[in-house]
Amino acid sequence: MPKIQFLPSGFTVDVNSDDSILRAAMKAGIHINASCGGAGVCNKCRVFVEQGRFEGEELPDGGVKACNAFPLSDLVVRIPVESEMDRRALERAPTKKGSTWMRQARPFVEYAIDPPIRKVLVELPEPSLSDQVSDLERLMRELRAEHLKDTDIAVSPCILRFLPHMLREGNWRVSVSLKRRGTSFDAFTISKVDAGDTTSNQLCVAIDLGTTTISAELLETRSGKEIERVSDYNPQVSFGEDVISRMEFARKPEGLKTLKEKITQKLSDLVVELFSRSGRDIEDLSHITIAGNTVMTHLLLGLETKYLREKPYIPVASHFPWYSANEMDMGLPGHINTYLSPCVASYVGGDIVSGVVGIGIHKTERLTLFIDIGTNGEIVLGNQDWMACAACSAGPAFEGGGIKHGMRATTGAVEVVHIHPKSFEPMILTIGGKRAKGICGSGIISLLAGLFETGVIDRQGKFRRDLDTWRVRQGREGWEYVVVEKDATQIDTDIVFTEADIENLIRAKGAMFAGYQTLLESVGMTVQDIEQVILAGNFGSYIDLEQAITIGLLPDIERDRFFFAGNTSLLGAKAMALSSKAIEDARKVADMMTHFDLSDNARFMDHYVSSLFLPHTDLALFPSVKSR
Repeated sequence: MPKIQFLPSGFTVDVNSDDSILRAAMKAGIHINASCGGAGVCNKCRVFVEQGRFEGEELPDGGVKACNAFPLSDLVVRIPVESEMDRRALERAPTKKGSTWMRQARPFVEYAIDPPIRKVLVELPEPSLSDQVSDLERLMRELRAEHLKDTDIAVSPCILRFLPHMLREGNWRVSVSLKRRGTSFDAFTISKVDAGDTTSNQLCVAIDLGTTTISAELLETRSGKEIERVSDYNPQVSFGEDVISRMEFARKPEGLKTLKEKITQKLSDLVVELFSRSGRDIEDLSHITIAGNTVMTHLLLGLETKYLREKPYIPVASHFPWYSANEMDMGLPGHINTYLSPCVASYVGGDIVSGVVGIGIHKTERLTLFIDIGTNGEIVLGNQDWMACAACSAGPAFEGGGIKHGMRATTGAVEVVHIHPKSFEPMILTIGGKRAKGICGSGIISLLAGLFETGVIDRQGKFRRDLDTWRVRQGREGWEYVVVEKDATQIDTDIVFTEADIENLIRAKGAMFAGYQTLLESVGMTVQDIEQVILAGNFGSYIDLEQAITIGLLPDIERDRFFFAGNTSLLGAKAMALSSKAIEDARKVADMMTHFDLSDNARFMDHYVSSLFLPHTDLALFPSVKSR
């Protein structure tokens, strides 16, 4: 059985001779860029075999495809820097850009703290020969008398094992954790009993489970105070950059099990890290709320994803019951309960519902366009009276996927580009101020807008061949623009932006804009009727508004109508962790959304084709860009 040592980590793993280097890296928990999930079409899984014999496909720029390279002996494999994932980049501050900087949206609703699991102190009389009822019956009797008269109370079986010890250790004073059942305010389940008065020691965790990144916050349940926050990359990226690739992987033998294990272990690690950083006791954690898209929620629960991809695109469930930590296989204390934000459809998930609740679109009269730009761009249009939603298959271009030198936003990624209008020379900024190793989403938009504004490319995204600059050249894969010369990079090759990259980005922005138009048209409105545009997600916090309008990604309306809201999915998860009313609202929002399936919508396809120009075929839709 061959061994593969991965550098620079030095980690070694035993593999079967029919395991590719990519599959071996997955087993070892080592990340290699693989946008297509190992299908062999993205050419991003480049590695360098430094020792040993193998069979496989070599890449023109050096290195081999990890997904198509198989060991013939022990190997030493070096992972290139562009595959590194640096958590520090997840905590970067947005780059402020003067007049193009959007105002931050403030939530339209403030929820009163009323957690779905609360602690109450119960004092019990000691047993006697004249009062010989069981420990459980004694607890229930006093609980009803002191707190829950005429209330339906159930009991989690796991507490019975510890109940007699807790009662006597606490000298018949105990703190009881009560979980509200469903939407009822008069039905509870006892989920935990602590000796003594621990009612002031109740904590909760809110999690945004993203396709690429995960963010988690530790909160005091009684005050709502944030104690600690952590972020990390989703380990499932090693199995595919997007949800489609992961659903394909889930169909392989043990694929679904592997994806579930990876994400549950990562969530457990992040929760433990929160408590380690804060010095708090994890036994005080009562519940976790999680907001994720429909596919991520299914993978977390180990649910079949096959029918999410096949017409008519049916999820296993849209509303989910509370899960215990044991049922989630998270390796956390069994009393901890988890609530997952409800979904709307296969590609409009709990993260969008959570975002709507977090920012409070269901509480405002203003007609709002809520946009989450990403691999699967989601759109919500509406207000407190009605909501329409849709998902646009924008693809991974905005996160660097399908772009020759695209990468996620981590240290060394080009995030801002300015091109001189006469010399066509670029000025760039990288995350962390390090040598460039690729271009992230905000940098890709910035670059495309700059090339278009300076006339380096035309409205179809084709390079002009008559410019007096060496940076526009014929490359191995067609015409390209040299963004960073080889000597100034970390990857020992020129970082370029190709016509194929531009085509992918135009398709992605076209899908998003066509989605806006289709939703608006479906309810008899136009872009001018929009009273506010809210950009959700971390990506929305980093893009330059003018540049996004210039390429046709965002509608060309008054700039004071635009707001960025940051991680609204996490904002909603926090609201649900602290308020039963927010959970109730999430269920109502999911049910009130009218979902428009754009995959077979003829008007969407018409709008999409019209959007495959910079900024659009109809320049009347972009008057400010036309005037420039």
